[in-house]
Amino acid sequence: MRLSTVILPIYRWPEARSVWSRAEDLGFHTAYTYDHLSWRNFRDGPWFGALPTLTAAACTTTSLRLGTLVTSPTFASRSPWRRTS
Repeated sequence: MRLSTVILPIYRWPEARSVWSRAEDLGFHTAYTYDHLSWRNFRDGPWFGALPTLTAAACTTTSLRLGTLVTSPTFASRSPWRRTS
C-alpha cells in the first residue's frame, strides 16, 4: 500500500525543510501541497506559493513524489504554469 500526505504551505523554509524530509523518512510515497490563497484557520499567518514550495521540497528530498492537491489557475497568475509546461 502506498500512503500519501498533505503538507500545508504555511512553514518558512528552515522549518519546512525538516517537514518535507520527515515525510520522506516516514516512507510516504507522495506529498502534496495546496495551491489556494489561504484557509480561514491560517489567514493571519504565512501562506506560500505551491510552485516555490514544491521546488524547494524537490531540492531537499530524493525519492518522495511531489504534487499539488488542488491547482486553480483562477487564484494566481497563469505565467508560472506557462513556463513549466
